[in-house]
Amino acid sequence: MKMSKQFPLNALRVFEAVARHGSFTLAGKELGMTQTAVSYQVKLLEENIGGALFLRKPRQIVLTETGERLLPKTAEGFALLREAVALARGSSAEVLEIHSVPTFASHWLARHLGAFQLQHPGIAVRLLRGNKITDFIREPADVAIRIGIGPWPGLVCHPFLRLGYSPMLSPKLAASIDGVHVPTDLLKLPRIIDEDDTMWADWFAAAGVEAAPLAVPSINSFEALDLDAGAAIAGQGVAILSPFYLQDELASGRLIQPFEACYQDKNTYWLVYPESRRNAPKIRKFHAWLEATIAPERQALGLPDR
Repeated sequence: MKMSKQFPLNALRVFEAVARHGSFTLAGKELGMTQTAVSYQVKLLEENIGGALFLRKPRQIVLTETGERLLPKTAEGFALLREAVALARGSSAEVLEIHSVPTFASHWLARHLGAFQLQHPGIAVRLLRGNKITDFIREPADVAIRIGIGPWPGLVCHPFLRLGYSPMLSPKLAASIDGVHVPTDLLKLPRIIDEDDTMWADWFAAAGVEAAPLAVPSINSFEALDLDAGAAIAGQGVAILSPFYLQDELASGRLIQPFEACYQDKNTYWLVYPESRRNAPKIRKFHAWLEATIAPERQALGLPDR
């Protein structure tokens, strides 16, 4: 039997586009097909499989259980085909789309990506920052930087950084109590806290101090590094921060870190991408560059990679 008879490639291509867009109309625009033609191809595939792939609801369509089972491998298969064509073309004009959690994107990656592009002038980089978990099936990302406790199934996951955190403050604020000499001195100062004060509790526990309830006003920055660091530099309080992100501020004296003691975050930074892109040259180059660039900083601060 011919492959085309038993393996409906065109219908699968249409199914993958509809599932990715969540729309027959948008899939048709991408594929250059009418909505009627898209619907016909989906119907052919449903007849081939023997079950419905989408539930048609007012103003939206959703995958059925059968469609949910079909989509991951179908998307992976077309990703592999696209990768094979790109490799065959040997095109020098490549785009590497990186999705990253905001703090790492703004405070490390954006500052260093120029060096990657100098090493690999044939790869253009598109960096998007956000807290939403990247859906590689429906989004065009090549790789993502995640923070959490991985690995995640279906993805290649490379752990590369786990941060330590320690109190930091302005020299002027430290001088207001004649210096910070022992951890309990910090209890005399306003603290910049996260929503439930867990970072401070973890640091005091690591330092062997039982943290008393706040005796002075505190500032809640909702775990935003920019706000934490800015408030600490302005002398508004003591913040729990990572030396990894604030090396310049510490070197210039705008912030001081009175104690070397750090508590290690349980979460790890990971470089992740789909199994189907494991051998993509641009991804392998980015992974090699990331590890080679970040390793000296990680080692200088005594940080683990996982």
